[in-house]
Amino acid sequence: MPKKIAILGASGYTGAELIRIIATHPSLEIAALSGERRAGDPVAAVFPHLRHLNLPDLVKIDDIDFTGIDLAFCALPHATSQRVIAALPRDLKVVDLSADFRLRDAADYETWYGQPHAATDLQAEAVYGLTEFYRDDIRSARLVAGTGCNAATGQFVLRPLISAGVIDLDEIILDLKCGVSGAGRALKENLLHAELSEGYQAYAVGGIHRHLGEFDQEFSALAGRPVQVQFTPHLIPANRGILATTYVRGDATAIHATLAETYAQEPFIEVLPMGETPSTHHVRGSNFCHIGVVQDRRDGRAIVVGALDNLTKGSSGQAVQNANLMLDIAETEGLMLAPVFP
Repeated sequence: MPKKIAILGASGYTGAELIRIIATHPSLEIAALSGERRAGDPVAAVFPHLRHLNLPDLVKIDDIDFTGIDLAFCALPHATSQRVIAALPRDLKVVDLSADFRLRDAADYETWYGQPHAATDLQAEAVYGLTEFYRDDIRSARLVAGTGCNAATGQFVLRPLISAGVIDLDEIILDLKCGVSGAGRALKENLLHAELSEGYQAYAVGGIHRHLGEFDQEFSALAGRPVQVQFTPHLIPANRGILATTYVRGDATAIHATLAETYAQEPFIEVLPMGETPSTHHVRGSNFCHIGVVQDRRDGRAIVVGALDNLTKGSSGQAVQNANLMLDIAETEGLMLAPVFP
């Protein structure tokens, strides 16, 4: 029998992406969809591209009967998820797509998000949801915290290199470009077509981007010492996709070999032949991440480029991958969707 699923916050981009993936998943069935501001509306009124699906109407979270539901995806805004999840039944498995449980230390959460955490007991329980590196913990978890999409891209590129000690930990520059859907569906002046199209811009410059909290947490734990990458994100006039160009000091051949060995058995991570670089076009709408390595013109330096779809592998696809593990389903089930090209 398919596992019954609830999606809380189904009227946002990550909610729509979850519906798209789960609609053809052979072992998952959508039993409830919430959308506080759109409660009572059919999904087709919010997302006409999903009109062909037989889906329950949107309701308020308080109106959902969680009896018989196996897992809930929480695709709610930051700071909202922690309060909602704290009120859910304790036997309900949860995959959270917000930032509320990504940081293990409550003080770090307050530093990066500017307010105290409202569910510190759950924060201590949550497992970090970077599937390829926390797979065993995720299988037995009740609450999994999905990563930030920028944080996932940077970590897929850098974690193996930090672990293997093949790069200089004090010279890591991460230059990242993200499609506009990474900013969510809420109306914002700087995301209007006339404001965004035909150009792109850096934002959160100078070490204030919240995903740096994840980089600091994960990279420092791997290295056994503080590691702080230099990170600048850019907003590009594309709907979806992340391209992370990383500049490191190290031998390019050793870097490529480390990445190729680390990901040789991973179904969703593809390390390209030496000298090739990926494109967001080649992962669009899929749960794949492509990584390329190029020798810099200067000896002892390399450029490592990672590409993934921020809404799929960076968020909703990752969430389903984690849910598969939590529900004892084959990890790749429902996720071997080919990228959409062109």
